[in-house]
Amino acid sequence: MITGDTLATLRRRSGRTQSEVAQAVGIPASVLSAYERGRREPSLANASRIIDALGYSVKFDFVLDPAEQARRLHDVLELAEALPYQPRPLASARR
Repeated sequence: MITGDTLATLRRRSGRTQSEVAQAVGIPASVLSAYERGRREPSLANASRIIDALGYSVKFDFVLDPAEQARRLHDVLELAEALPYQPRPLASARR
């Protein structure tokens, strides 16, 4: 999740006050202050609206849990081992 420190840093970099950003987002300035100080955690929708109002964008990358990645890799390797092995003949040398 996006931390209050990150929100405060982005706001300062944009040169805007808490009141300006809060008004653009449609939330009270006291709520934005609470987010930035870590007293409250913004919902994903509010965090996204704040970041958009500051002129930044958010990119979410889907990452599997390492245990799930290991399980899927194990499944693929088991399937690969179950395939019959049929070596291909060597290609003829070119002249």
